[in-house]
Amino acid sequence: MSKAKILKASDVKSIDDAIKLVEQRNITDIKIAATDIDGILRGKYINKEKFISALHNGIGFCDVIFGWDSSDKLYEKDSITGWKSAYPDALGYIDPSTCTELPLENNSILFLLDFEKGGKHKDVCPRSLLKRVIRYGKEMGITFSASAEFEFFMFNETPQSVRAKNYENLENFTPGMFGYSLLRNSVHSDFYHDLRQLCDKMDMSIEGIHTETGPGVIEAALFYDELLKAADKAILFKTFTKVFAQQKELMATFMAKYSNKYPGQSGHLHISAYNEKKESIFFDKDKTDNISDAMRWFIAGQQKLMPELLCMIAPTCNSFTRLVPGFWAPTQATWGVDNRTCALRAITGNPKSQRVEYRVSAADINPYIALSAAVGSGLWGIRHKIEPTKPIKGNAYETNMSENYHFPKTLDLAAQKLKNSKVARELFGDIFVNHYAMTREWEANEQQKAVTNWQLNRYFEII
Repeated sequence: MSKAKILKASDVKSIDDAIKLVEQRNITDIKIAATDIDGILRGKYINKEKFISALHNGIGFCDVIFGWDSSDKLYEKDSITGWKSAYPDALGYIDPSTCTELPLENNSILFLLDFEKGGKHKDVCPRSLLKRVIRYGKEMGITFSASAEFEFFMFNETPQSVRAKNYENLENFTPGMFGYSLLRNSVHSDFYHDLRQLCDKMDMSIEGIHTETGPGVIEAALFYDELLKAADKAILFKTFTKVFAQQKELMATFMAKYSNKYPGQSGHLHISAYNEKKESIFFDKDKTDNISDAMRWFIAGQQKLMPELLCMIAPTCNSFTRLVPGFWAPTQATWGVDNRTCALRAITGNPKSQRVEYRVSAADINPYIALSAAVGSGLWGIRHKIEPTKPIKGNAYETNMSENYHFPKTLDLAAQKLKNSKVARELFGDIFVNHYAMTREWEANEQQKAVTNWQLNRYFEII
């Protein structure tokens, strides 16, 4: 009698598959994680018995993960959770299809969970939000694939050393401006090869990786996948790139802009769309640049709603330091064909490659929320047959769009726009909009309390 096939994580599609894998490998510590509002994976280890129970019945997860910020500081306002409700458990459900190998750990695997069936918490859960947008598309006969590409700075530092230095005078992984440098990636080939192999084993393969412009900055483009899986891969990539780096006594940052000396760090999103026959709805050989009506309307919806949804795409105060002219980041809701100075870049050519690159997003995005905004606004554009402005040729920074296409300048202003957006409430629901806008207002208020080095240098003596 032949032995039963030993499952790989990528083979797991069902609850039975998940249990079989755990039993075959005799895994005693299973890692589970959910994504909070800021795109941070919050999780824990559970034993085999608890895991099997959770697969069938769900698992309690303290809903404080939706009630605090990235520094674990509780929001002052009660919303979906708070002191008034006493921070009860939210009921999370493990998605067996998210089973992921953990090559950096001994005999452990990871599963993602969300709160799709978890009562009121489904309304603010980022992964559940993207599931709602996916259903919205399917109701229109449209499905999506996507990929993320992230820029991140690497440092010869540790969590202890950056704090000891107060995040100043950090030692970059490599010096100088070496964009697309074969010198740098050859000298440090072990790092690149090891990271790529890790991502292959974790089923979040890197399509291409290279140095970007700046000391120690790297750009990695992930392979395409269906929309939810693309977001899962993006959140795992950000998390486990940091884990990989720290295990090598290095650090990676995915801030939107870590220094005013260098361009910000992008988190561009590439989006393709298909009909029920799995044919591209963005490609039309008889149209200019092969841009179909659906693609044009999709771009128009994204363009029109971008200022209203900006805080879903630029979620931190730091995000707005990147959105300035001349640093490879858009400053208005512009679009063009193969134009990297625009917020939306239409990439044309053939049915397989025809897509929209959403370039306003930075490396600090919560992938679920950013993709919800990018795809939800495009679907709204298709449903209502919205028309875009004329595509911009040349330098979009020199174009003065009408006020409706200007970005809010700060996070608190962006949060106000989201709160006042009727379309955002139509797409994402009142509960999400109110809660998310509150969290962004909190974030802006926290910055307002800070006495920065810039303020000290400017005012300490002279005022």
